[in-house]
This record gives sequence, structure tokens and C-alpha cells, in this order.
Amino acid sequence: LFPGGRLPLRIFETRYMDMAKACLKDGSPFGVCLIVQGKEVGEPALPAPVGTLARIGEWAMPQLGVLQVVARGEQRFRILEYVGGYPFLAARIERFEEVEGRDPEIEARFMLLRDRALEAIELLPQAPRELGDTVRGVNSAAQLADLAASTMDINAGEKQEILETIDLPRRLDRVLEFLNYRLSVLRLSRELGEQTRGNIEKRQREALLREQLQ
Repeated sequence: LFPGGRLPLRIFETRYMDMAKACLKDGSPFGVCLIVQGKEVGEPALPAPVGTLARIGEWAMPQLGVLQVVARGEQRFRILEYVGGYPFLAARIERFEEVEGRDPEIEARFMLLRDRALEAIELLPQAPRELGDTVRGVNSAAQLADLAASTMDINAGEKQEILETIDLPRRLDRVLEFLNYRLSVLRLSRELGEQTRGNIEKRQREALLREQLQ
């Protein structure tokens, strides 16, 4: 989950049900983190140190013991230390405020990222039509970087790397690197598709001419 994004969650574990009910009661946020497996054998899986603060948007309880919620991402945070005394996992955190100025370097990266994102959407065979409108409507470089990272076809570890990049220019550069690679793949895929289609059409024309000659 990135700031500005939405993530549907299906909650059924008791500790997370208690957390969700506490958040619904007073409107407090909760943290969404990628679970990272320990490097050593037998080391437990733990939340990644950087995650996204979220609040519960829509929610429903379709059956007993199951709560479906939509988490709305708000801002990045870092876990400082875990604290006890709660029926669910709790921690002290550091919040990261997103500050954007009228920096020419950020503005240039923002415009380049938007152009690259729109080109990628055009090349995607089944991209939702509204996705292009969403990209055009984004006026924040940070928001566009997070939107691109959340929708791009990259793995969870790469998305986590972008989430942990607090410095905005570096984050924009990293997202552009991933997007440029995906664009090169999409362009090549289209070229190969057109070549294959051209070869098929050529063989079909030759077969038709042979039939006409016969």
C-alpha cells in the first residue's frame, strides 16, 4: 500500500479484528507493512521497517468472524520500537511528511514520468481507460511516483524499495528506471507482434494468390 492508494483487506484473525474495531471506534490510523521473512533459518517473519499509515474507508462484515475493509493509504512511517500492552501488534513510529516545493529538477522529473506513464498505458493491451485520465489529473510528483509504483508490474521487494525511498528526487529516478525498463519490454513486444502479424498476412496473401493462379 502506497500513500494515496487503496487496498482491500479481508480480516479474520482475532488480533487484527480487535485492531480494526479499535480503529473504527475512534477513527485512528493503523499501519500496513510488507511482511519480510527472516534471513536466518527459524528467524520469524516481521513487518518491514517502513510502511504506510492507513485509515479504514468502506467496511462490511459479510459473515460472522470476517471483516472486509478498504485501507486508504495516507503517509509513510518508520517503526521505531514495538510496545506491549495491546491485544495486537503495536509500535512507536516516525511519520514522514511529504514536502514538495517548486523545484525545477522535481518538476522536470514529474513531467518525464507522466509522459512515460501515459506511453506505457497506451502500449498495455488491456489497460483501463480511466487510468490515463487518473495520471493526467495528478498534479503532485510524489503522488504520481507512488501511483506508478503501485500499478507497475514489479515485485513486492522492488515496491518496498520505492516505499522506503523517502528522498523525492531519488524516488522519482528509481520509479523512472523501473518504468523505462517496462517501456522497453512493451515496445519490443509490440514490434514483435507487428512483425508476426505482418508475416502471417504475407503468407495468407501468398496462399490466396496460389489459389487464384490454380
